[in-house]
Order: sequence, then structure tokens, then C-alpha cells
Amino acid sequence: MRLTTRKKRGIFGFLFNRITFSAILLSMQLVLYLSFFHWFDEVLPNYELIQIIFTVGMTIYLFNKQMDSSAKLTWLVLIAIFPVSGAALLLYNEVNPGRRRLKKRSEAMISQTMTLLPKQRKVLKTLEESGSGLDDLNRFIRRTGCFPVYSGTEVQYYALGDLCLPAMLEELERAKRFIYLEFFIIAEGEMWGAILEVLARKAKEGVDVRVLYDGTCEVKRLPHDYPARLAALGIHAKVFSPITAAFSTQFNYRDHRKILVIDGQVAFNGGINLADEYVNRISPFGHWKDTAVRLRGSAVQSFTLMFLQMWNMTEHEPDFSPCLAPAAPQENAEGFVMPFGESPLDEDKVGESIYIDTLARANDYVYFMTPYLILDGELETALRFAAQRGVDVRIILPGIPDKFFAYALAKSHYLSLMDAGVRLYEYAPGFVHAKVCLSDGCRAVVGTINLDYRSLYHHFECATYLYRTPCIAAIEADFTETFFQCREVTRESFKHGNLLYRIVGGCLKVIAPLM
Repeated sequence: MRLTTRKKRGIFGFLFNRITFSAILLSMQLVLYLSFFHWFDEVLPNYELIQIIFTVGMTIYLFNKQMDSSAKLTWLVLIAIFPVSGAALLLYNEVNPGRRRLKKRSEAMISQTMTLLPKQRKVLKTLEESGSGLDDLNRFIRRTGCFPVYSGTEVQYYALGDLCLPAMLEELERAKRFIYLEFFIIAEGEMWGAILEVLARKAKEGVDVRVLYDGTCEVKRLPHDYPARLAALGIHAKVFSPITAAFSTQFNYRDHRKILVIDGQVAFNGGINLADEYVNRISPFGHWKDTAVRLRGSAVQSFTLMFLQMWNMTEHEPDFSPCLAPAAPQENAEGFVMPFGESPLDEDKVGESIYIDTLARANDYVYFMTPYLILDGELETALRFAAQRGVDVRIILPGIPDKFFAYALAKSHYLSLMDAGVRLYEYAPGFVHAKVCLSDGCRAVVGTINLDYRSLYHHFECATYLYRTPCIAAIEADFTETFFQCREVTRESFKHGNLLYRIVGGCLKVIAPLM
């Protein structure tokens, strides 16, 4: 089903559409903002002395601030090159009212739901006695939200989006009470059309259908009034942080999550968005490799809560009642499942901490699939240290990149990682969009969190942590098969690779945290 077919616009339509107009206004605001500080150079006596004092003060401020070391370095470089305007941008980023309002609202959602889901004490006691360390990890995660660790959850792993779509449609057809979708990207086409047809039909049957997608879709994927068009089908829809002409660092925080919850009993999570490239109906960058998991049972409650936390961010009277009804546990399900969310508005970098914890606990191997590799110092050190102490650390990256600058930045980490013994692979058939971590045949993470700075620090993310669940065997088999489809990067192949990537990556590394 398609609500509309967007027509190609001529130059007049391009110049006068809402996104172009907003971009022009944003650019004007930025130019005026920077010009204001340049004006001091002309009119203020002893400007150079004031500039030096100000720069030294900002440097001291940065060194004493709780901030990732890579970000500190980036800001120091900007302040060194553009002393006053760079420092002013930093201060604006710190005190920006838009960010503060979003943070306050996010904290309110977490506060209201911190004790909503049970702690699963029996499960935690079992894990504590097993010495797995998952009970310790769960204590850390519960500081950032209500995310218990569960038993009684059946997990199915999908090695491709092509395999996941039929399962999603099958589960959607069974919906009786509600369907919640939260995705970074929704785009008209075969995949979304098939899903939308079911959603519209279910809405007519009285099912509560809600759709939440990120505001970046408005740039080139969906029209601005798409929520109203969905409303005409009986579907409640919202845009997270829509693009406006107001200059705000709030735009830096995107909803990168991918969640589908049906009746509180079944949930899907992974890297797959609702667009045709994710199921290989179109091939902009060769074969698209993506993954997802389907949860059935107790752990689905956490994904219901995650969705409602984001949905209620803009509600005057938040309602979390749908997640109060527990999901029916799967009595014969083995292992433990811990869904978790990540927010860019707190000081706890959950996704990165879980990856580092996995690397620290590994005895034999840790494998990653990720579309991007833009590391801060802490994560790069953890990868290197694991490899140096004998753990087989491997990372699968795209063979055909979708973003030139991101691919160039990834290359800037290659030599450092390879020198420590990390093995790097590029997926020859095309593009890897999967976000998967596997360790020692007993731990895995499948979700939305890339090994890149933006995903680890600036986005709302989510993932499913798995411990000794039967589906881990399928994840391991997928890695084994995928390695055979990759070319391994060696020092020799890197040396004879595209020089432009290495030059650009080296230059961009200084400002990587801002990209």
C-alpha cells in the first residue's frame, strides 16, 4: 500500500520546499552567530589578550569536565583554531535550552517507569550463583532505566532482512490489542507497503496502531504531513524531533531505535529499518546484510516500555498501562535475555560499556558486525587489549560503503587495530548494516548500536543482550558463513588500497566526535 507517490520536483520546488527553506534559515543563523564573534576582532581593544585568557580558561574547563577524551580533543582543536566562536559553540552546546528540555522530559519518563517492571529476583539469584557476571551488568543497566534480565523468552535470529520480513508480517496478522512501531527510517516501497496494508486493516479492526519515526525521514524519505496521512487510515503517528528552522543541538540526538511490539507478547529488534534496501528489493550498495531477532515471552515487556517511554515524551498525560500486563513466559525457553535502551542525554554510555564488558570477559573470541567504525579512545583500547591478551577479535565491515567520509574514518583505525592483532574483514558482496556482537558461544548482542561515535554517544539506541540462549548457535553459524564471503584486510592490502581514503580519514579523525 502507498499513501502517495511523491512526484519529482523541479528547481522551483526544490528551492521553495520546507526542508530547503529550513536549511537556508539554519545556515543564516550560523553565519550570523559566527559573524558576531568576528565583530569583536574589529571593535574590542586588547582583543588578542582577552582571546588568550578566554582560550586558556576554556581549556582548563574542558580538562575538568566529565566528557569523553576524544570529544575533549576535538573541542580543544576547534577552540585553538576559532578561539571565541569555538568556545561559544561549546558553551551553547552545554546550556542549549532545547537539549535541556529534552533531557528533563527523558528523565521524567525514566523516573515514572523505574520500578514499573519487576526485578526478576529469582533470575538474578540464578545468575549470581552461576558466576556469569550478567547480574552485575544488569545492576549497571538498571541505573539507566527499568531493564530487567529475563528467563522464559524464546528468541529467533534472522541473518537477513529478507528472512525477517515474512515473520514480521505473520506476527502483525495475529495482532489483537496493539501494534507499536519505532524505526529510524520508514520509506515508501514494497517493504513498507506490505506492512502498511496490514496496519491499516488492523486499525480498522480496532487494534491500537502507533508509528514513531525519526525526523530525518522528512529530508528525503517521507512528506512532512505523513502522520496526518497515516491518521486517515486510523494509525496514530509521530515524528521524533522533526526538522525545523530553529538552530539547536537537539537535532544531534536522533531516534535510531528499531522496535516492533505486538500485543506485548512478541517483539522484533535489530538493524533493519522499514525500507526496500533492508530486504534487498533494491541494491544501492550491493547485497544488503542486516540482522534482527524476534522475542516471544517475558522479555517483550522491556521493549513495550521502551516504546512507550519515547512515545510519551510529547504526551501531556503519559500512559504506561499497556506494559503493565506481563508477557506470557515461554516455559521451555532456555537462557537469559536482557533488552536495554541507550539515551544520549545521560552520562552512562550503556552500549559502549556493554561492548567493553564483553571484550573484558571474553576468553576465546569476540566477533562484531558493524557498518561503521569510528572509535573513541576507550573502545579502541578495549579492542586492542582483548586481542593482545590472546582473544580472537574480528570485525566485519562493509565491502561497498554507503558513506565516503564514514568509510574513510574507519580506515583511520585499521593499522592501530591490526598491529594489536585485531582481524578486519570487508563484506565483498556489498554493505553490512548489521549490529551484532558474539563472544565465546555464550554471549551475544543484537540491536541498533554501531561501533561508531554517533551511535555510541549521540543517538537513542536499543539492543537485545543474550546469554546462553539456543539462538546463539545460529548467530555463530551466520558469522562463520559471512567470514567466507569477506576479504580479510592485511597490512599489504591496506598499503595498496585507496590513498584518498587514508588521507581524508586522517584529517577527519580530529573532528570525528562531531560527525
